[in-house]
Amino acid sequence: MTKSIEYGLLMHRAMRGLIQTVLSDVAAEGLPGDHHFFITFDTTVPEVVMADWLRSRYPGEMTIVVQHWFEDLIVTDEGFEITLNFGNQPEHLVIPFDAVRTFVDPSVEFGLRFESHEDDDEDEDDGPEDDPTPPQQGEAQILSLDKFRKQ
Repeated sequence: MTKSIEYGLLMHRAMRGLIQTVLSDVAAEGLPGDHHFFITFDTTVPEVVMADWLRSRYPGEMTIVVQHWFEDLIVTDEGFEITLNFGNQPEHLVIPFDAVRTFVDPSVEFGLRFESHEDDDEDEDDGPEDDPTPPQQGEAQILSLDKFRKQ
């Protein structure tokens, strides 16, 4: 028996399961209505597969938009594969769920943000925070959609 319940780990697993279910439904049925996704992922995760030119352009993090044109969406227990259009050039991506940092569907103002251990380390270097109870690693966050809106 463990000494405590790992709520952060359980929450991450549940949130990734939600993304897996949504993407599986989209792979089978297509995107309904005005739904579309902004998915930000860590490009340094070893299991991420992407073209060299994309990796050099996005060496740490990349945000993809799943909306009008996408092909070959395949969802597994570990992650998903998708082909997207980059300047009229189709590129196949393999993105493990462990690499996903944010998942946003602005059409319904829904968003998930995944904290990583590196994010926790960076917070420690920033000095004291205004919030006396900072979120724990793995805790669900409210993600502001303003940064995804067109200016």
